[in-house]
Amino acid sequence: MNPQKFTLDNGLQVILQESHVAPVASFWIFYRVGSRNEPPGLTGTSHWVEHMLFKGTERFPRGEFDRAVARAGGIFNGMTGQDWTTYFETFPAERIELALQVESDRMVNAVFDPEEFESERFVIISEREGSENDPFWRLNEEVQAAAFHVHSYRHPVIGWKPDLLNLQREDLYSHYRTFYTPNNAVAVTVGDFDATEMLARIERYFGGLSAGPETPPVRAVEPQQAAERRILLRGDDPTAYLLMSFPAPAADHEDFFPLIVLDAVLGGAKGLGVMGGGSNNRSNRLYRALVDAGLTVDADTSFRPTVDPFVFTVGVTLAPHVEHEQVEDAIWRELVRIQEEGVTGAELAKAAQQTKAQFALSSESVTGRAYWLGFSEIVASTGWMEAWYETLAAVTPEDVQRVARRYFRRDGQTVGWYMANNEAHEEESDA
Repeated sequence: MNPQKFTLDNGLQVILQESHVAPVASFWIFYRVGSRNEPPGLTGTSHWVEHMLFKGTERFPRGEFDRAVARAGGIFNGMTGQDWTTYFETFPAERIELALQVESDRMVNAVFDPEEFESERFVIISEREGSENDPFWRLNEEVQAAAFHVHSYRHPVIGWKPDLLNLQREDLYSHYRTFYTPNNAVAVTVGDFDATEMLARIERYFGGLSAGPETPPVRAVEPQQAAERRILLRGDDPTAYLLMSFPAPAADHEDFFPLIVLDAVLGGAKGLGVMGGGSNNRSNRLYRALVDAGLTVDADTSFRPTVDPFVFTVGVTLAPHVEHEQVEDAIWRELVRIQEEGVTGAELAKAAQQTKAQFALSSESVTGRAYWLGFSEIVASTGWMEAWYETLAAVTPEDVQRVARRYFRRDGQTVGWYMANNEAHEEESDA
């Protein structure tokens, strides 16, 4: 059964899809807010607000919802991305009303207790500092920040540490009141229910909530990159890393699906959302050119759907005693090969088939299906998702070659090197 879409009087978008394969149902609430909506000085606000909404309301004090979910035999979680914040619950179908009760309540009644706020500051800073122990995480953060001069995609979802130290409760509460509103949300339910009855339930719990203010638009448009940008990050870890980033289009752009195929050709097909998996084969071009050749121990590419233009990246861990220049040259040889020779029909068919399999795997459960419906409505539309297989099948070798030529440019790349401190010092002394 195809999904059904409705809009309540207060602006809440509702997407429903019946699935009677098993007696379960999943409810997701997506808010159109993430790091994309955060100005300098307030980075990390969306992620922090997400945490605060797990601290409870007067009706559901802290820990009460957790216990209720356990008693009902369900699961729940929340997460924040660049374009969205989302919460979900999956229950036996007869218990799904608990999800509607909780999400409608914390949409307007989250407490934001000052002591909990300060406690969470420590938790989030600790989370960030834990990530900073990974040199590739730090390299990725530096490269992403350098790849964007104007757009807020340059900010990490978790926020910059000075902002996390300085943010006040009022900053978070204002963010909550501005963006956590029915007119800025998409409610999705998939599972074993009657759609007419479910719509009536959602109307009962959410329909009486005030629409909320008009959300501030993101006006920044990243200018075309006209110069190569380079990052050299030094650290104590002896392992060397390389990350290359290229400007890439938004999810609703005509070049998105050819680049998804190119991503699979270069780095292997992979899941594109939180329900997807990683690269699933070792026959992709970069693996053969880099890992099989002994230049690197891995080879990964990344390209995902976003509201605004983002980046396509190539990331590797260098093998011992291999120079960054060697690896960079080897990567460019593969990119130029595709630009000049294109891809074979067999490569295209394999990439498309594996990408379809990954998408099917990530959307086969009611939880995964509900995620994809809400996510696609945020970054493009549910029609974009429903046409996924057809659009992917329509990609030609000429399309793949065209996007390789268009987006892989030396004057458009941002390149990051990570090297150990002693190695960096030796290179400087040799120079």
